[in-house]
Amino acid sequence: MNTPREQVLAQLQTSVGREVRVSDWLDISQQRVDAFADAIDDHQWIHCDPARAAKDSPYGGTIAHGYLTLALYTTLRGLMLDDRSTLPGVRNVINYGINKLRFPSAVRVGSRMRARVTLEAVEEVSGGLQITEQYTAEVEGSSKPACVAEVIMRLYF
Repeated sequence: MNTPREQVLAQLQTSVGREVRVSDWLDISQQRVDAFADAIDDHQWIHCDPARAAKDSPYGGTIAHGYLTLALYTTLRGLMLDDRSTLPGVRNVINYGINKLRFPSAVRVGSRMRARVTLEAVEEVSGGLQITEQYTAEVEGSSKPACVAEVIMRLYF
């Protein structure tokens, strides 16, 4: 009988090179941007001062922090729901790192974004599996993505 690890490995191997997730759209509100600014202590006017950003920003208003668009990967990816993995037998999903990261365009406050995720690789590591995914944060109505990252996650059983 296959272990949960072997079952998940086999399942993931069939998905390498394929898009594995397209999330629902997520509203990017000023409240979300301000909460992120508070968490990282970055209150630059282009993110947190709607009046000044409307006047001085090339975007015509405030924009989300680039790192907020990256941080939303875990939420939009949905590997963990209600403290349980969406993959059978996985107890922990750990952010392991990023190989490549770019922010090709801004996310204006008031817009919506979603994730498109392609599984690039899966490999066995001590105690679990390592997956590498390309995360693309799309902004509704924009031809350029807001964030493109090659993200590495570790799945432990």
